[in-house]
Amino acid sequence: MQRVLSNARRFTASRSLKPPPSLLPSSSSSTDSPIATAPHSCPHQCQHLHTFSSTIHRPGTALNSRRILTASFSTEAAAAASPLETAPSEAVKEFYDKIMDSVKVKRTMAPNAWLWSLIENCQNKEDIKLLFDTLHNLRIFRLSNLRIHENFNCNLCREVTKACARVGAVEFGKKALWKHNVYGLDPSVASANHLLTYAKTHNDLKLMVEVMQLLKRNNVPLQPSTADLVFSSCCNSDNWGLISKYARRFLEQGVKLHKTAYDLWMDFAAKRGDTESLWKIEKLRSESVKQHSVLSGFSCAKGLILESKPEDAATLIQLLYQTLSDKQKSNIVVQLQKLVNEWPQDVIRYQPEERRQATAAALKSGIPAMVTSLLNMGLEANVNLDELSSKELC
Repeated sequence: MQRVLSNARRFTASRSLKPPPSLLPSSSSSTDSPIATAPHSCPHQCQHLHTFSSTIHRPGTALNSRRILTASFSTEAAAAASPLETAPSEAVKEFYDKIMDSVKVKRTMAPNAWLWSLIENCQNKEDIKLLFDTLHNLRIFRLSNLRIHENFNCNLCREVTKACARVGAVEFGKKALWKHNVYGLDPSVASANHLLTYAKTHNDLKLMVEVMQLLKRNNVPLQPSTADLVFSSCCNSDNWGLISKYARRFLEQGVKLHKTAYDLWMDFAAKRGDTESLWKIEKLRSESVKQHSVLSGFSCAKGLILESKPEDAATLIQLLYQTLSDKQKSNIVVQLQKLVNEWPQDVIRYQPEERRQATAAALKSGIPAMVTSLLNMGLEANVNLDELSSKELC
């Protein structure tokens, strides 16, 4: 019995001297992870690793400093990427505060001069935001306190849209073209023309189309001045399909086009070499405008040249010359030089590939023949034809 107890004590003692199996490095860990075996092989290396580990996690170290610098740089970059919005101008803010104090605090209608001054002083989009907020509050006050259901007068509506176009706040300007709006504004073609002028100046064909859609949806009647702006935008953007579409719409609504609109339309047709459209437009023009302008007359002359009738083209220009004032006659020579130097390239550019060579040959023979006929008629056509003969048109 004592022998059994003695053996048991020796077995227990031997078990207690061995470390737990989980703390012993396995053969795989000694191969894949040198750091795992280091504490058992080199105490100095263990101390060094402990120091390195503490350095990584200690606040204020180089790595944390780098992280802080990176975060700071990212914040500064984000701030630079999102510039501050423009603040309202001082004058507009002053009139806005006065009007709001009058209608919301004192419950009295603000003087009209304050609103007009606010409109005149608008300089940026933030000013326009305050303007439309003012209009909204005045509209509410007029309805609830003064029982005035009518909108503001058309002159004020026009000036509001003009201010929007002046500062480039066209999205607000388009709100003024809706028949039912919360600002007390009546849509009008005069207001639309300010936006169309902006679209023409900035060559913004998309805005022009949007304005025309708003006029149609809100049943705003079109005017000849609107056609002038629309035709000009279509010509500048070289969009024949769009000018044809809107010309049809103007004519269907009975709009009597200005001479300017016919000039733009006919010049565009002549530039494209589209004689069929040109003569249709000329027929419409002759029914409303009796006398040719320089541009419409030369458009017809170009059509005659394209139809191989250079003598008829010369006769037309001669008759046009006789009807013009002395001041306008100088434009004849200018247009003749453009006909020789610029128009042939335009016509060829619009022609299909298979017709370019024949068209170029017709122009090279027809234009000199027309100039010769003009000289024979006694018209001093000081035009240089050398450039035409030396150019490769196709």
